[in-house]
Amino acid sequence: QVQLVESGGGLVQAGGSLRLSCVASGRTFSGLSMGWFRQAPGKEQELVARISWSGGSTYYTDSVKGRFTISRDNAKNTIYLQMNNLKPEDTAVYYCAAPVLHGVDPDYWGQGTQVTVSS
Repeated sequence: QVQLVESGGGLVQAGGSLRLSCVASGRTFSGLSMGWFRQAPGKEQELVARISWSGGSTYYTDSVKGRFTISRDNAKNTIYLQMNNLKPEDTAVYYCAAPVLHGVDPDYWGQGTQVTVSS
């Protein structure tokens, strides 16, 4: 059974930092991109960041560029999202997903972790 398990969410003041982790079990995503999505109340789900298998290619949605960094440790089957200079508009449930391919919904999703940024 494939599972993606996120951790690291929480409540933080604006300007603060959080680091999300996502551990995959049941299979590896060799050669495939993984990523982080988020969904805020009343808003559509959006892709926040994506990382290739090698880590050499990344994508960030415009609103987080320069503040968030996605990384992965394939030996640990884990991806991370370092979030700095957090803003209230970053408040959402963050989901790990795989594989992340253009135009195709991921096959696997984590349960989500809440990130709340207070002003």
